[in-house]
Amino acid sequence: MLTTLEQAHAAAQQRNWSLLNQHLQQLPLNKRGIDSPSLREPDYQQALNLALQVIEAGDFQEKWDAAKVFPKLGKRSIAPLIAIVENEAADLDVRWFAGRILGEFDDPLVVISLVELLQSAEDEDLAQMAAQALSNIGSSAITALSSLLEEEESRYLAVQTLAHIRRPETIAPLLTVVHDPLPSIRSTAIEALISFRDHRILPVILGALQDPAAAVRKEAVIGLGLRGPTLPESEVVNYLKPLLYDFNSEVCQQAAIALGRLGTDKAAEVLFPVIKSPATPISLKIEFVRALSWVQTPVALEYLQQALTGAPSEVCQEIITVLGRIEIAQLKSQATQIMIEFFASTQFPVQPSFKLALAMSLGQLGEAQGLETLIKLLEEPDLTVRLHAIAALKNIPSAHTRLLQYEADENLSLTLQQGIAIALAEWCPSY
Repeated sequence: MLTTLEQAHAAAQQRNWSLLNQHLQQLPLNKRGIDSPSLREPDYQQALNLALQVIEAGDFQEKWDAAKVFPKLGKRSIAPLIAIVENEAADLDVRWFAGRILGEFDDPLVVISLVELLQSAEDEDLAQMAAQALSNIGSSAITALSSLLEEEESRYLAVQTLAHIRRPETIAPLLTVVHDPLPSIRSTAIEALISFRDHRILPVILGALQDPAAAVRKEAVIGLGLRGPTLPESEVVNYLKPLLYDFNSEVCQQAAIALGRLGTDKAAEVLFPVIKSPATPISLKIEFVRALSWVQTPVALEYLQQALTGAPSEVCQEIITVLGRIEIAQLKSQATQIMIEFFASTQFPVQPSFKLALAMSLGQLGEAQGLETLIKLLEEPDLTVRLHAIAALKNIPSAHTRLLQYEADENLSLTLQQGIAIALAEWCPSY
């Protein structure tokens, strides 16, 4: 009778990887890689070579099943798996599985190999796998990486890797490099630290708000924004306000986002002057308008209404758009009224894109007071505007009844008659 290994060899010759996995799993292997007295070293080597064949030639599920065998084969698996990971000519999925399996081994050689892979991998999935594998290894990987922080040539790689691991044990080593001379190291360390809740981190974030490097300031602003709701409102606003005027637009944008997330009238109060300032670039005005809309208070909506006066057309259109996204029921009427008044003013742009945005926003809000404005949009010569107005009317209470009343008016323009007819047909196919 054939032994299990002989049956496994036969399955390999037939390239039947699923059957080969079954035979490998039937071998008397101990769970933690402790050698079994039932197997000799040559048997282990044969099993290892067969498992490697599945990793190199099997499909995803077959590779996945074979991966469970390697930890049972012990540290003899490490060298061939590292060879696969370091072979840039190998298929990416083969290298991915080899790296993932290495994460099961707590060994310095494995840590070094995965760190190098994280540094050199051009494929994002491969890099993420390496970081996850290092995280699985745990404290010994963090200890090894912490020692690399002491060497200038390896510090950046070590910081990058620690940033990917995202375990509380990385806080202490990352804190040692938050004042590193290289901005890239400072920003990477802070980006990783802000994901933790630890009393040592907030002072670092606050200090980094004044960092000369924009990348560092940006990460610090993001970190403060994440902690904003847990800190005194006035302090957060005071820290973020100067950064709305930062020389770097990304820092400005993140400061606005952080204030928007704060969701208070005080936050709205400091956002509004920057929106109105003629010195603020239009692209940033648009970002600040979005942030102001997230505040979602009556005061914030009043600021959005005031911002419409004298604003560039791109900013006006963005305000119309964000007003349609108001989710708090008590504010929808206020947002609708702002748009109605703006549409009736001489400032409202004549371009169809504005009327299109208006129709969409009124439809999203679904307030009855927007009905008459939407009916007026049915007279627009632009077909797309009329169609969006019809779609919006479906969300307005009593729209059907009001349209029937309009239909009875013989003095309507032909365009409006057609628009009402199309709208009624949409609701009543038998109309």
